[in-house]
Amino acid sequence: MRRGEFFAAHEELEDAWRAAEPDERDFFQGLVHVAVAWYQADRSNRVGCERQLEKAARRLAAYEPEHRDVDVASILQQVDAAAGVVRSGSLELPRLKLP
Repeated sequence: MRRGEFFAAHEELEDAWRAAEPDERDFFQGLVHVAVAWYQADRSNRVGCERQLEKAARRLAAYEPEHRDVDVASILQQVDAAAGVVRSGSLELPRLKLP
Protein backbone atom coordinates (compact mmCIF):
# COMPACT_ATOMS: atom_id res chain seq x y z
CA MET A 1 0.00 0.00 0.00
CA ARG A 2 2.92 2.34 0.68
CA ARG A 3 3.84 2.18 -3.03
CA GLY A 4 0.25 2.63 -4.20
CA GLU A 5 0.01 -0.99 -5.34
CA PHE A 6 -3.42 -1.52 -3.89
CA PHE A 7 -4.42 -4.64 -5.79
CA ALA A 8 -1.19 -6.44 -4.84
CA ALA A 9 -1.58 -5.27 -1.24
CA HIS A 10 -5.11 -6.63 -1.21
CA GLU A 11 -3.86 -10.03 -2.34
CA GLU A 12 -1.17 -10.19 0.36
CA LEU A 13 -3.46 -8.96 3.10
CA GLU A 14 -6.17 -11.40 2.08
CA ASP A 15 -3.71 -14.26 2.58
CA ALA A 16 -2.88 -12.92 6.06
CA TRP A 17 -6.58 -12.52 6.87
CA ARG A 18 -7.38 -16.09 5.90
CA ALA A 19 -4.48 -17.47 7.95
CA ALA A 20 -5.15 -15.29 11.01
CA GLU A 21 -6.53 -16.43 14.31
CA PRO A 22 -10.24 -15.54 14.74
CA ASP A 23 -9.53 -12.54 17.02
CA GLU A 24 -7.17 -11.07 14.39
CA ARG A 25 -9.31 -11.54 11.29
CA ASP A 26 -11.19 -8.25 11.50
CA PHE A 27 -7.87 -6.41 11.72
CA PHE A 28 -6.52 -7.92 8.52
CA GLN A 29 -9.87 -7.75 6.77
CA GLY A 30 -10.09 -4.06 7.68
CA LEU A 31 -6.72 -3.48 6.03
CA VAL A 32 -7.97 -5.38 2.98
CA HIS A 33 -10.91 -2.97 2.81
CA VAL A 34 -8.55 0.01 2.98
CA ALA A 35 -6.49 -1.31 0.06
CA VAL A 36 -9.61 -2.11 -1.98
CA ALA A 37 -11.12 1.32 -1.30
CA TRP A 38 -8.09 3.08 -2.79
CA TYR A 39 -8.04 0.56 -5.66
CA GLN A 40 -11.71 1.24 -6.41
CA ALA A 41 -11.09 4.98 -6.35
CA ASP A 42 -8.31 4.51 -8.90
CA ARG A 43 -10.82 2.60 -11.06
CA SER A 44 -13.41 5.40 -10.73
CA ASN A 45 -15.79 3.10 -8.86
CA ARG A 46 -17.47 5.50 -6.44
CA VAL A 47 -19.94 3.02 -4.92
CA GLY A 48 -17.26 0.34 -4.46
CA CYS A 49 -14.90 2.84 -2.84
CA GLU A 50 -17.56 4.18 -0.52
CA ARG A 51 -18.59 0.71 0.64
CA GLN A 52 -15.01 -0.38 1.23
CA LEU A 53 -14.30 2.73 3.31
CA GLU A 54 -17.34 2.01 5.46
CA LYS A 55 -16.27 -1.61 5.96
CA ALA A 56 -12.70 -0.59 6.79
CA ALA A 57 -13.86 1.84 9.47
CA ARG A 58 -16.20 -0.71 11.00
CA ARG A 59 -13.64 -3.54 11.12
CA LEU A 60 -10.64 -1.50 12.29
CA ALA A 61 -12.36 0.53 15.01
CA ALA A 62 -11.89 -2.17 17.64
CA TYR A 63 -8.11 -2.12 17.11
CA GLU A 64 -7.61 1.58 17.78
CA PRO A 65 -5.28 3.25 18.57
CA GLU A 66 -2.58 0.77 17.60
CA HIS A 67 -2.40 -2.93 16.83
CA ARG A 68 0.57 -5.03 15.71
CA ASP A 69 2.69 -1.88 15.51
CA VAL A 70 0.21 -0.37 13.05
CA ASP A 71 -1.11 3.12 13.80
CA VAL A 72 -4.76 2.20 13.38
CA ALA A 73 -5.93 5.61 14.59
CA SER A 74 -4.03 7.28 11.75
CA ILE A 75 -5.44 4.85 9.20
CA LEU A 76 -8.96 5.49 10.45
CA GLN A 77 -8.43 9.25 10.22
CA GLN A 78 -7.33 8.78 6.61
CA VAL A 79 -10.32 6.54 5.90
CA ASP A 80 -12.61 9.21 7.35
CA ALA A 81 -10.94 11.93 5.27
CA ALA A 82 -11.24 9.76 2.15
CA ALA A 83 -14.94 9.19 2.87
CA GLY A 84 -15.37 12.97 3.01
CA VAL A 85 -13.68 13.32 -0.37
CA VAL A 86 -16.01 10.71 -1.85
CA ARG A 87 -19.08 12.38 -0.30
CA SER A 88 -18.00 15.63 -1.95
CA GLY A 89 -18.20 13.91 -5.33
CA SER A 90 -14.51 13.28 -5.96
CA LEU A 91 -12.50 10.08 -6.13
CA GLU A 92 -9.16 11.87 -5.85
CA LEU A 93 -8.28 10.31 -2.52
CA PRO A 94 -5.33 11.69 -0.60
CA ARG A 95 -2.22 9.58 -0.74
CA LEU A 96 -2.37 6.92 1.94
CA LYS A 97 0.36 7.57 4.51
CA LEU A 98 1.65 4.52 6.33
CA PRO A 99 4.72 4.58 8.58
